[in-house]
Parts: sequence; C-alpha cells; structure tokens
Amino acid sequence: MPTIDVQVHVYERNHPGRPWHAVLHGPSEVTGDQMVAAMDAVGVDGAILVSPYTQYHYDASYALEVRSKHPGRFAVVKPVDPTDPKVAETIADWRKTPGTVGIRIMMVAGPLVVPDDPGVNRVLAAAAQHALPVNVLSWGRVEQLGPLAARNPNTRIVVDHIGMLQPFEPPKPAEPWADLPKLLALAQHDNVVVKISGAGTLAKQPFPYKDIWDPLRRIFDAFGMDRCMWGTDWTRAVAFLTYKEGVEAFRVTDRLTDSERATLMGGTLQKVYGWSPAKR
Repeated sequence: MPTIDVQVHVYERNHPGRPWHAVLHGPSEVTGDQMVAAMDAVGVDGAILVSPYTQYHYDASYALEVRSKHPGRFAVVKPVDPTDPKVAETIADWRKTPGTVGIRIMMVAGPLVVPDDPGVNRVLAAAAQHALPVNVLSWGRVEQLGPLAARNPNTRIVVDHIGMLQPFEPPKPAEPWADLPKLLALAQHDNVVVKISGAGTLAKQPFPYKDIWDPLRRIFDAFGMDRCMWGTDWTRAVAFLTYKEGVEAFRVTDRLTDSERATLMGGTLQKVYGWSPAKR
C-alpha cells in the first residue's frame, strides 16, 4: 500500500507575477521540487496538493504547475467561493482539469453557515454532480457540518484537520481536543470523512506525541478507518515539528495495527479521491 499524505501545500516566493494575498506562517517558499525531496527523504509516495488559500485564494495555478511537473506524485484540491453565483460552473471546469480530485470550502473565512445556506449548498450539490469530495475547513464551527451533510447525502464531505482548531505557532491551545464531541457526532453521517492531519500540532508531549492517541482512537472507533485519512498539513505545522516527525509518529506508534496503518496512511485516501500515485 502506498503512503499518501492527504494535505500538503506548495507555493512560490511572493512576486508580482503571482502575488500573495497574505502571509502564511512557514517558509518563504515551498516549491514542488522541495516538497518532493521532503517526501522522498521519508518514503512518502504521493500527496494531495491543497492550493493554499492564504496566499492564493481561489487561484490554484501554481499547484497545477507542480502537479504537471510531477504528475505521478500529486493530485490537486482548490478552494472555491460559495458566494460566487457561477461557482457551479467553476466546479464543472475544475472537474475537467487533469489531476484534480476535489474542492475546498473555507468556512472559517466567511460568515456563519446555516443548513440552507444557498451558496454552500450550491457548492455541495455541484460537487456531488461531478463526484468531487468537498474538503471543509470548519475550525470553531464543526457542528455546522452535520445539517449540511444531512441535506446533501450524496456529497462526500471531508473534515479538514480533525475539525480541531490547530495552532500556527506557539503557544498551543490549553484544551486542544475541546471540540472532539462535536466531531464525533458527525460519524452518524456516512458521507463524512475526517482528515487526521496536523495531529502533532495538538500534542503536549514531544515526538512521538503519545498523548494524541487516546482522542484519535475515539475518532477511529466512531468513524472507522475507512473514513479516516492521515496527513501532515505541511508546511503549516513547521513551527512544531519536522516533516519526518509528522510521518514517523504514525509509523512508530503501537496504537495502530499494520492493517490500520495501511488504511489510514493511503488506503482510505485512494477510495475517497479516486487517485493513487504512480508506482516508483
């Protein structure tokens, strides 16, 4: 089973040809070549490139460039704007773009979302029509995903980053797992999947982060391994851990069986996104 990271970011240095909207905590650049080198160093076979909203908002052109250069290593997810009346057309065009496997909604960046929100439901309906999973950053409002999942049962909703507010830099939150009951309540919806990404940033203990496993096991038990996908959220997590630590914490733990590890670190992702890296 290949090892596949469910979320990494790549971006160029800020320049007039592709200017940033804002600064994301982390290195001044993470090029595709640098990301491939980091993956090669620890035996990660492929990854989902999530075009970083902070720098590029709805422009995924750099992620697509990287994917074109390394077609066997990456697939691409881009953010879409639920307030755009033409967002359904954007999603249809995205589905036709080589190497694309999903879209993303930044719920934390917009107004509160109600179950009948026309923009969000427009996105969810279009995504179902084109068989694209919808990744949702829902920090601080993960409970709002339940009604949306119920209203759109044919849409695969992917909860970003365990649904927990994760820090960009120290200090870490005093109660990092406070919203865990709200996430677990989503397990009743068969169309909801969870990214187990950035988990090391919630640990209070050093590598290999033994204190994350009790709450993670509750998630695995509630959703099942076939609805959980491992990832590093590199490079957002750079203030707390290395890429190697984000990978190895899930390899060295005795809290996963070999079968669970294979499913979590690649198996589920292949089914959810319908994509696998090329064999090397």
